[in-house]
Amino acid sequence: MLSQQPWYHGNITRSTAEDLLSKAGKDGSFLLRDSESIQGAYALCAINLVHLQNSRSFLFILLQASEGVPIRFFSVLPDLVEAYYKENMGLVTHLQYAVQKEEEPEEEPEPCSLPPQLPPRNITSNECKDGHSDSSRGNDRGTELARPSISDTYIQRLQQIDISNLPDDHQKSIQEYFRSSVCVDAEQAQNGNPTLPHFKKLTQSICKNLNSEIARTLPSLEALQKVLDQPLSPGVGRLRSQLSGDATQSVAFRLEQLTKLIYSIEDKVSTTKMLHFILLMCFYCPFLFDVEGGKVYFKKSKDGPEDKYFVHNKILQLVKSQKMHNRLVLVVETEKEKTQRKDFVFDDTKKREGFCQLLQQMKNKHSGKPEPDMITVFVGTWNMGNANPPPNITSWFQSKGQGKTHDDTASQIPHDIYVIGTQEDPLGEKEWIETVRGALRDITNISFKQVTTQTLWSIRIVVLAKPEHENRFSHVFCDSVKTGIANALGNKGAVGVSFMLNRTSFGFVNSHLTSGSEKKLRRNQNYVSILRFLNLGDKKLNPFDNTHRFTHLFWLGDLNYRVDLPAQEAENIVMKIKLQQYQDLLARDQLNIEKEEEKVFLDYEEEEITFAPTYRFERDTRERYAYTKAKATGTKYNLPSWCDRVLRKSYPMAHVVCNSYGCTNDIMTSDHSPVFATFDVGVTSQFVSKNDLSKDAQGAIKIMNCVAVLLTKSKTKFFIEYHSSCLEKFVKSPEGENQENTEGLIKVRFSGQVELTPIIADPEYLLDQHILICIKSTDCDESYGEGCVALRSAESSYTEFSIKLAHHGERTGLLTGGIQLPKSDGKQTEKLYGECTICFWTAVPVQNCVFLSQNCCFIPDFIKDGQTPEMFENPLYGSMSASRGSKDHLPPPDAHFAFSKTDLDADRQPPVPTPRIRSFTCSETKPQSSSVTSTMSSGLQPQNITKKPVVPSRSEGGTTGPNRPPVPMKSRPGQPQELQPKPRDYRDSSELPSKLRLQTRSGQPKDGMITIVYSTHSFFVQNTRSGSRNSSVN
Repeated sequence: MLSQQPWYHGNITRSTAEDLLSKAGKDGSFLLRDSESIQGAYALCAINLVHLQNSRSFLFILLQASEGVPIRFFSVLPDLVEAYYKENMGLVTHLQYAVQKEEEPEEEPEPCSLPPQLPPRNITSNECKDGHSDSSRGNDRGTELARPSISDTYIQRLQQIDISNLPDDHQKSIQEYFRSSVCVDAEQAQNGNPTLPHFKKLTQSICKNLNSEIARTLPSLEALQKVLDQPLSPGVGRLRSQLSGDATQSVAFRLEQLTKLIYSIEDKVSTTKMLHFILLMCFYCPFLFDVEGGKVYFKKSKDGPEDKYFVHNKILQLVKSQKMHNRLVLVVETEKEKTQRKDFVFDDTKKREGFCQLLQQMKNKHSGKPEPDMITVFVGTWNMGNANPPPNITSWFQSKGQGKTHDDTASQIPHDIYVIGTQEDPLGEKEWIETVRGALRDITNISFKQVTTQTLWSIRIVVLAKPEHENRFSHVFCDSVKTGIANALGNKGAVGVSFMLNRTSFGFVNSHLTSGSEKKLRRNQNYVSILRFLNLGDKKLNPFDNTHRFTHLFWLGDLNYRVDLPAQEAENIVMKIKLQQYQDLLARDQLNIEKEEEKVFLDYEEEEITFAPTYRFERDTRERYAYTKAKATGTKYNLPSWCDRVLRKSYPMAHVVCNSYGCTNDIMTSDHSPVFATFDVGVTSQFVSKNDLSKDAQGAIKIMNCVAVLLTKSKTKFFIEYHSSCLEKFVKSPEGENQENTEGLIKVRFSGQVELTPIIADPEYLLDQHILICIKSTDCDESYGEGCVALRSAESSYTEFSIKLAHHGERTGLLTGGIQLPKSDGKQTEKLYGECTICFWTAVPVQNCVFLSQNCCFIPDFIKDGQTPEMFENPLYGSMSASRGSKDHLPPPDAHFAFSKTDLDADRQPPVPTPRIRSFTCSETKPQSSSVTSTMSSGLQPQNITKKPVVPSRSEGGTTGPNRPPVPMKSRPGQPQELQPKPRDYRDSSELPSKLRLQTRSGQPKDGMITIVYSTHSFFVQNTRSGSRNSSVN
């Protein structure tokens, strides 16, 4: 096996490989490791790094060596290593000395609770049927008799899983197998027959249609591959013969081969963009927008009748594909509250964006529900200690207890999203979710919707959201990573979820790291493994790990970092806790020390800890710490520690404020206390330009004068990749020039200027965007460091930036450069819409429209030049504060990487904020009498409070503070400040009594009015405010 080879080091990082080779110190020293850039490939590391590539589709290995050396193919890695032991094979130095793997100390096995109750081994058929043994078998089997039968165990597990979405016949087959047949299979396996005939019969029944579908699909894919693969590459014929072979092969084998074939086809067509036509057929489907009437019409042909339309409130969601930037999914509501997904492919990304802007503009006008640009997020973590929770856990979700907590008023206000992470959770997934939803219902009178959940053994994460946000979630992904013994057991590890909320990406990781005060380094390794292998977020951001894939990333869990003091200090520690002298103990907190030394959680933030250590308590009390534990090897000390933590990392200049961080006092079933943290988080929605929607401003983001200082011993060449959701595709820079190469440090200068063409060149849109930067080597396409630049920092003029680079949780260097955004005036514009036919309507029927040309709009024939009714406001995500955009807040270069650079622009203006729209929800019950208010003021416990309507503003709930960034107010330099209107209630207007609804004043123009100004050469949308023409770009 490959793992038994002395030179194979598995999934170590590139920097670790460099360190091992440096320690060897001999020319010809080498090792092999897994590639960081290509899944399933390998990297051969010697004096020079040479990339080894393993194709997904074909069963051979390709070595890229010096230029002019012919490519050789090897079937297995040992053959390759043996071949390159010889001289003159194309390597600078032939392979001579294999660098041995470092021996890792054996881990002490830890007790693990899940998977729950593995089936007992010595099982007889009678035991399976009866669930118990005859008492005559003796008392020595008493422990085993208490175990449930294998059938009961699997039935219990099945009940904990939600299978309601499975076909009825599949549900019945699975249930019947575990009731009657699993015991027979177990008995036969015990007697030496491992075929499991009943289980095989079950899988064949479930996969009956799948087999026929594979048989039907496979010939078509083979024919397609033959067309695309001329001449055939080595190894393809063998693969195809395997695919077309015996039809009795297992479904798993055939699916695996089918997957390889599809990968092969995808690789062939990706360069020619034929994959778009294989995956999705695009039919001509022009759109007609009745903006005033709030309808979108779809026509099946250019001359066909208008046979279908959707009203604005039936269009539930716009989902932009991350894989194909010109694809859009419309989620619409059909009859009987059912939903339907409609797929569209546009000519290019800009036309898709134009369609989305117009559709969002129509929805904003009619819905009365402005999209929020601020939400509140609750993040909680609790090691449940394999014990059932108490009947009442509401204090956890109300942020009540020790530390930075909410007052009685704020604790009743529901958050938009609840993310709950648990470890050593003994409950089934379904049972725990209902427990949490029930507790939230008791507090808020709201039935929260489940967004997603992920479980690894006893580690679980659950995401719940307000019902009104249900159609704002998209691109939901879940994954898990095991970090238990040999990274094979799931008693330790992590679960993660990610999603998009409108246009903002979120990631949440719940981890349970290795326990033990002395295992700090192992916990650091757990963190790096989770960071590397937890597969979440946009798959097109493959060069970046999870720390750079999300606008906001939250990491929670039982991290198990301890207070690093001798065991003799136990009593002294307890005394300091009673006196609330936490700072002395936090100075010895392992996590704080490791973070300061940049060994773990680089650039993460954590709110100040003002609560007592959450571990290790005596159960059923919070008055005493149980810091000693008797074991066979002696007494083990578990000093009181802050094991349970919540950390966060956001893109630069993204708005996030922590409002509470603490632990509960009254939940005592575990030796850990639950920890809570709440945040105000800025989010963005579909951008709608305040300018002419029919034209797109031109301009490019310019990045120049980049200099990178990298921590590496490699002598390769480098280039930069720029990624962003505001770009249609990533952009590569020219190859840099290596200027200095001292021991372990290299300086690379990237001359010239790189221009990034955004999908929308509107400066107001660009201010909310970020550019992800990745420095790669030319020889192996592996990353040497990643970072992020906020375009808001360059709002006023050319701005210099300095960002720290990291890779797989390690600091790898520094990048400096300059950035400049396109300006709004003096730029050429182009028409935005091509094949998509757009209709701007007011309150007139379709017969009053005239058709201008095949690729132009329907324009009402009564529109006159110069009409300027008012257009609705579209609140956008603004800056957190003016100071956040100043140059003083740019991260200073480390002394280790310091080198001269020019000063920033002195006259740069701070970013201009825009108003925030918060999400508001009312409880599901009617308002209570005034006696409720007096009851609350009397200081009773929250669980005894009679529920009342939710206060529709979390910001008024006592969450402000001196260190809290102010909520931005809309203002412009040189313009009078407008009065900030009261936020609109985020409910359907039907929920408000008619007498409370706002009436439109006479003479006041309606929000959302759009005027089409038509000339002989062009058309555009005009936007006015207060009767004056507004041509400025915000």
